[in-house]
Amino acid sequence: MMKFGAAIGMTLLGCVGLPGMSEAHFQMLYPGESARQSNSGAFDLFAIFTHVFHGAPSMAMAPPRALYMLKQRGDEGKPEKVDLLKQAEKFEWLGSEKSGVAAYKVSLPSAQMRSLGDYVFVLEPEPYLEATEDKYIQQFTKTVVNVGGMPGNWDKVLGLPAEIRPLNKPYANWTGGVFRGVVLARGKPAPFAEIEVEYVNRKPDGATKLWAGEPQVTAPHPALGPMSIRADATGAFAIGLPRAGWWGIAALDVGPVKKHLGKKLSQDAVIWVQATDIK
Repeated sequence: MMKFGAAIGMTLLGCVGLPGMSEAHFQMLYPGESARQSNSGAFDLFAIFTHVFHGAPSMAMAPPRALYMLKQRGDEGKPEKVDLLKQAEKFEWLGSEKSGVAAYKVSLPSAQMRSLGDYVFVLEPEPYLEATEDKYIQQFTKTVVNVGGMPGNWDKVLGLPAEIRPLNKPYANWTGGVFRGVVLARGKPAPFAEIEVEYVNRKPDGATKLWAGEPQVTAPHPALGPMSIRADATGAFAIGLPRAGWWGIAALDVGPVKKHLGKKLSQDAVIWVQATDIK
């Protein structure tokens, strides 16, 4: 089992252990693989609200407010928006606790992924009440999948209340490389935004509804589990990707709405990035 050392490569005003962290909640939008061949076939997209480094606790999701896919072949034309809410199925995610919480799955047939190019999946969840913090959390989440290597709308701003615009393709990153992005609030840069970065320590297994295998990484210090950085004055940030697999990036409390049902609301922006080993 790998020891997760200090050479993590957090940067651009990276600050470990910032106060006021929101306990590393991460809204997953997990497609298995982000870079697919032209004959990619069907796959399942999982929406799970959990803590991806430690694997627990997981939180019950309410029915999403919005779940859709934007697909585009190349750079020409307007992306086609496909509503996925009717395809979303509620299921019981067991995770590490094996007690079960509500999560959602979309089964995407090959016909929906037949064209080459980028597919941007977007989830707007219902705000979740975190009782231990006496506040609501709502994470606007993006995952980008590419089919066949033809780029498309991976870097386009979607106009979400809280959003991370990628400056690198989220699906084309070698292990040891750097991923860059810009935190946006209502389409404008969010200076010095607080950002959490977390490694998906075990893959979610759709068949068993559990985490697969053993954790890949052991953190020698709590600050190296969920890690904290700040964006710079322009909202930009960069992170190192020292290990292959999925990385979650969450910009905290950058959305415009600050209250929900009389309590504080943190509208976060989440993007998922996959790193691939050079073999």
